[in-house]
Amino acid sequence: MNLSSLLQLPFSRGGWQQLRQDRPSLNALILRVVLPLSLLPPVMLHYAIHQHGDTLLTGLAERPWVIIAPALFTAELLTFLVMGWLIHGVAGAHRLRLSHRDAYFLAAMVPLPLWFSSLTLFVPDMPFIVCGVLLAMVLSCGLVYHGLQAFAEREEDDVMVMSATYTVIAFGLMAWGLLLALVWAL
Repeated sequence: MNLSSLLQLPFSRGGWQQLRQDRPSLNALILRVVLPLSLLPPVMLHYAIHQHGDTLLTGLAERPWVIIAPALFTAELLTFLVMGWLIHGVAGAHRLRLSHRDAYFLAAMVPLPLWFSSLTLFVPDMPFIVCGVLLAMVLSCGLVYHGLQAFAEREEDDVMVMSATYTVIAFGLMAWGLLLALVWAL
């Protein structure tokens, strides 16, 4: 799979079928994608706090980041597990045929833009960071829709795919909100 195919994933069904054929086992997916990329946001938060201090938000440097970073990492891993289960359940409720393996594969692909959006923390500019996160959310929504469209193999009823997408996105946004609440609560 080449880079141009990967960049098409949030915008079209192109590339999803090849990605589906080349997908790794669930264990390999967790070890090669989910674990390392789940580390990216806590590491970038740690970097941003120590490099930029309070220039992002006042009082940010005084937070207990030694506790927050591992809690965030753990919460991200749990979110992956719950989202895979949720995607499978939502697809079934919408009469879409989606295997557990495909659901967890999709659960690993959807947060990729969000994980990479943490790289915006290299720049100590809050509007830039917010724009990066919002763009990542839009791309993740596209990944949910086109991934379900490609994996569920139900082209004749795209309304069900859209409905399932809205449900998954709603739960994903709630999970993301809970992760942010966790960061602020600690």
